[in-house]
Amino acid sequence: MNRKSIKCDLCGAAAAQLRRISRSFGRGSTLLVVECVPVVTCAKCGETYLTAETLHELERIKQHRRELARKRSVAVATFA
Repeated sequence: MNRKSIKCDLCGAAAAQLRRISRSFGRGSTLLVVECVPVVTCAKCGETYLTAETLHELERIKQHRRELARKRSVAVATFA
């Protein structure tokens, strides 16, 4: 898969890639997993960061979790 490089907001190099990851918030009965969160990773400076737009959307999702989230059982493994 050929991904287009974008400009890194931290170092300015056109070496950043947009990836999609899962992020978890809370724990136990308050655990919320958000899938497909866009994360910028720069191959030059090594930084990984979320944009302001992404952070605002995550806050909106957390505030409206009852309307937006669906319950699923989740298996958990430990990296050894």
